Formats: sequence, structure tokens, C-alpha cells
Amino acid sequence: MEQRRCPDCGVTMEQASVRDGEGMKPSIATGKRDGLLGKIGVRNTTKLQGVCCPECGLVRLYADLE
Repeated sequence: MEQRRCPDCGVTMEQASVRDGEGMKPSIATGKRDGLLGKIGVRNTTKLQGVCCPECGLVRLYADLE
């Protein structure tokens, strides 16, 4: 993951582990799939990566797009 800088403090943000209440890592839908799975409504997803500013505590989530 690339180094992110806090927009408020300007320091390098640290990687943070983000999980929902059931211990799963959050993800987002990125679009409809092709083929049979797309026809029944299954969507492509991508994981989210969290970063936290060690100075001010700002937390941001970034999609793991490739």
C-alpha cells in the first residue's frame, strides 16, 4: 500500500486494521459481474484498507483497486 499523508497534520498515516462487529473485514461493491453470476445479481467487491493519523486520530478507508 502506498504511503498516505494526513491532510490535516501532514504526517505519514499508519496502517490500521478495520473489522466489523463480527470480525469480518469490510468491502464495497465495485460493479456487476459478467456471465451467469452477473445475471443473478452477484457483484464484484474489493477490500477496504484503513489508515490512521498518529497525531490527530483521523481515520480513512481506501478501496484496494488494482
